[in-house]
Amino acid sequence: MSNTNNLLMNAPFLSAFFACLIAQFIKPIISLIVGEKFDIKRAVSTGGMPSSHTATVIALTTTIAIQYGIGSTYFAISAVFGTIVIHDAMGIRKEAGKQAELMNEWSRLFTEIHEEGQFTQANLKTMLGHSFSQVFFGIILGIVVGIITPYFF
Repeated sequence: MSNTNNLLMNAPFLSAFFACLIAQFIKPIISLIVGEKFDIKRAVSTGGMPSSHTATVIALTTTIAIQYGIGSTYFAISAVFGTIVIHDAMGIRKEAGKQAELMNEWSRLFTEIHEEGQFTQANLKTMLGHSFSQVFFGIILGIVVGIITPYFF
């Protein structure tokens, strides 16, 4: 039971958890604000504004910096991990999304060619990665949650 109590009072963990939760909860609302239709599925989807991946690792890193200092091994591990996650969110996953868009277009073309139903279209997820602004606002959210959380736990 003591391990559970420690986890529930672990500020870096809770900071990361809350930042991810808040970012995911905000996504359908922001989509509505920018003129897209409200889709609650966005709350459990990848991609979109703000980047929950970025918010999560930045909140974790910020809380670790506050609790242990930027000279700590914990901060170094978290900062390196965060850099890799953000790079992946903006780079590799964004490129995979572009490839999915192209493959979906090919799929539509093949469907038109094979109107007899021999080809079935299954769309790939195209919103995998993040733009700079999505990552930037994920960083802002992560810093705010990372600063606030240690004061409650």
